[in-house]
Amino acid sequence: MNIEHDYEVDLNWVQDRIGILYSPELNDEMQVATPPQFPKGVDKVWSPEHLFTAAVNSCLMTTFLSIADNSKLEFKKFNSKSYGKLEMIDGRYIMSEITLMPSLTILKEEDREKALRILNKAEAACLISNSVKSKIIFKPEIKVAG
Repeated sequence: MNIEHDYEVDLNWVQDRIGILYSPELNDEMQVATPPQFPKGVDKVWSPEHLFTAAVNSCLMTTFLSIADNSKLEFKKFNSKSYGKLEMIDGRYIMSEITLMPSLTILKEEDREKALRILNKAEAACLISNSVKSKIIFKPEIKVAG
């Protein structure tokens, strides 16, 4: 079965190194700019590098939620930190690594092994991670509520 989905994201340049991202499919707009590490970069505004890292991290979450639901895993809390590493390789900037550090709080100790399997399965199935050249470093943590 051939499945295809399209996502439209448009951009309008505003001034200096700042633009506005928007989509006719969404309600919100987002300001985006060159990161402050580069000439004329803008501090405290989402950058392409932040968005790239966020795409991998948010894909992990949505994939985990789907697999956890299908697996009937009960949990209390999910959050995830991510770090994107930009470096110059062979004269070109690339996002070389994304470190994902999900933290999952489960309700029962006996679900720990199942929870870890589901987290690992979500990392392996994440369509964004599978679509990028960056090395994905995965460091899950599981806690028990109480």
